[in-house]
Amino acid sequence: MPIAFWPAHWTRLQRSNATLVTALLLLVLVMATLGWLFSWLPEPIGSSAQIFADGARTTLWLTLVSGGLGLLLGTATALARTSRWALPRWLARFYLWVIRGTPLLVQILFVYFALPLLIPGLRLPEFAAAVLALGLNAGAYNSEAIRAGLLAVPQGQTEAARALGLSRRHVFLDVVMPQAFKMALPPLVSNFVALLKDSSLAYAIGVVELTNVGNRLQSQTFQPIATLSTVALTYLVLTTLVTQATQAIEYRFDIEGRAR
Repeated sequence: MPIAFWPAHWTRLQRSNATLVTALLLLVLVMATLGWLFSWLPEPIGSSAQIFADGARTTLWLTLVSGGLGLLLGTATALARTSRWALPRWLARFYLWVIRGTPLLVQILFVYFALPLLIPGLRLPEFAAAVLALGLNAGAYNSEAIRAGLLAVPQGQTEAARALGLSRRHVFLDVVMPQAFKMALPPLVSNFVALLKDSSLAYAIGVVELTNVGNRLQSQTFQPIATLSTVALTYLVLTTLVTQATQAIEYRFDIEGRAR
């Protein structure tokens, strides 16, 4: 639900909270009733409604887990890139060079098929392999957004905090990181929405997510218009609700500096 829908006399916090809660409730409602809604559609969708619903839930769960991993990796990589020591900086640059220079599909295939050969005994299930590959990819792009936010914090604020007697840890956690996170939030939420769509590549290793379900069904029924249109519509609903939630978070933190 757009933020502008709410009464104009509401505060920024009230409007952002109302939009966020509404978007999340709608997302939960859609996930809970998707099978029932699809059951009303004509064949071949109606009889496969529950499979589509399960695929959509897998897609959302895959996005949430890999997005959380990507945020952790992105933060760690950004800190390594701004480290005073050469080794963390070099390792972070190498990680970014590899991940940002290769296709995501190749990374997913590599984690699932090649990684067990490099590390004997490691055999990840399809879902775990997809989470790892998507998380590694998201972390590389998130790191640049977070690093840009860290570098955008004026050096004078750090020096002033140290002059007041704050330790290095408190300066980072209480002064630098909150401002850096606020400035990095727009690209971070854009990366999360992109991750929701990129998760469709997990079908290549057999993860039964939304795209995999649609591809299997159209192969069985030879009706690509109905099945792939349903897949596209489901992605559109998911990305719309996730975008509304992330925009509410941006609005809450006044990213554009237009607080009223």
